[in-house]
Amino acid sequence: MANLLMIISNIGISAALFGLAGILAGGLITGFFIRTNLKKKSQNIIREARSEAEIIKKDKILQAKERFLQLKAEHEKSINERNSTVAQKENTIKQRENTITQKHEEVQRKNSEVDSIRENLSHQLGVIDKRKSELDKSHKQQVEQLEAISGLSAVEAKSELIESLKDSAKHEAMSLVNEIMEEAKMTANKEAKKVVIKTIQRVATEQAIENSVTVFNIDSDELKGRIIGREGRNIRALEASTGVEIIVDDTPEAIILSAFDPVRRETARLALHQLVSDGRIHPARIEEVVEKTKKQIEEEIVEVGKRTAIDFGVHGLHPDIIRMIGKMKYRSSYGQNLLQHSREVANLCSIMATELGLNAKLAKRAGLLHDIGKVPDDEPELPHAILGMKLAEKYKEKPEICNAIGAHHDEVEMTSIISPIVQVCDAISGARPGARREVVESYIKRLKELESMALSYPGVLKTYAIQAGRELRVIVGAEKVSDKDVESLSYDIAKKIQDEMTYPGQVKITVIRETRAVSYAK
Repeated sequence: MANLLMIISNIGISAALFGLAGILAGGLITGFFIRTNLKKKSQNIIREARSEAEIIKKDKILQAKERFLQLKAEHEKSINERNSTVAQKENTIKQRENTITQKHEEVQRKNSEVDSIRENLSHQLGVIDKRKSELDKSHKQQVEQLEAISGLSAVEAKSELIESLKDSAKHEAMSLVNEIMEEAKMTANKEAKKVVIKTIQRVATEQAIENSVTVFNIDSDELKGRIIGREGRNIRALEASTGVEIIVDDTPEAIILSAFDPVRRETARLALHQLVSDGRIHPARIEEVVEKTKKQIEEEIVEVGKRTAIDFGVHGLHPDIIRMIGKMKYRSSYGQNLLQHSREVANLCSIMATELGLNAKLAKRAGLLHDIGKVPDDEPELPHAILGMKLAEKYKEKPEICNAIGAHHDEVEMTSIISPIVQVCDAISGARPGARREVVESYIKRLKELESMALSYPGVLKTYAIQAGRELRVIVGAEKVSDKDVESLSYDIAKKIQDEMTYPGQVKITVIRETRAVSYAK
């Protein structure tokens, strides 16, 4: 058994040795084949690399040749350009040399001509000197002969000539001075008017603000939004109904009403007060309140006229004259309230007539009515004294009163003893310290003329001059003026104002055409 085991173990060892030998033999054979394949691959790579290197080498050589040819062509081109530039410069230099040569020859020729001219001049100067000496000699002989004939020396004759020239010059100078003086007298009045007009234009703005603005006080600034309305419809309705510009700005708790007509301003103020108190502010309500306010103002005007006539014991006045007296409350004369001024004049006339033993009632009546020509509904181109006299004649006032009204500014000749009393009392009232300010009559007249000029066009219903006459709003009838005609109407009015009126700055003309459809549900 032991031997059998030994034999088996020997057989196993031998088998292991044979297996190991087989493995080594297989590894050697495999390594040989791998080495052979790697060698072949490396040879193939080397061959491919060599062929690519040859190709690259040939490409580089071709590129180098092309670059060389290109550089050679550029070099030849630059050389040709330089040669052409050098040739041009050479031609230019040759031309300049030719020009210089020609000029040099011309200068030499002119020098020769100058030399010949100098020789001629020297010869002529010699001849002139000779003739001058001869003329001096002959002049001396003639002077001696004249002195012998006239019996005067040359100095004496010269002084007499100077004296005669002085007299002639003085006469001409006086004639010229007289002409200048006459021309100055003719133009002095015109120039003085220009100076006065320029002065009025400079100072009228401040006084216009004082006399054409009313401040309406409100409780709080919240009311401003309600007065303006949605998209400004309320304020537009107020302006269109009253003819007053309503200014709503940052002034706390105040709204400014601007218009040159105090009756319009008072109408707008009272209407605005009633609207704010009532609380209902919309376009329809605004128109209704404005119409009622106008009637109230008209009634108040008549009432003021009647009360004034009763206060002064003036009876038998025509209703239109009573209305004019009431309108004086809303009119200022040179910044002085016209009604207050007329009352003062009436009192002064009464006192003065009493002291003189004249008819005090007649004087008082003339003093009260002396300025009614300032408040008519229509203002023709007449002085207010003449207009007032015509109105008094129209309403059957006595001739003494009519003459006193017309003559209180020396417009007509005085024929009654009351006339100078009215004139003096008018001056006393106006001269009272603090009574009057600068003249605003021309300003109001210009605004009236501006409105009436636009109102003369067909289809125009109302006209309002606002912003101190810098803007004119014209309201036209929708049935008479179409939308196409509005623009041409605005242009025509602006052209007429520009041609016929004199005004500072510019005037803006706004034409408003509004269509309303009204029906009633029953």
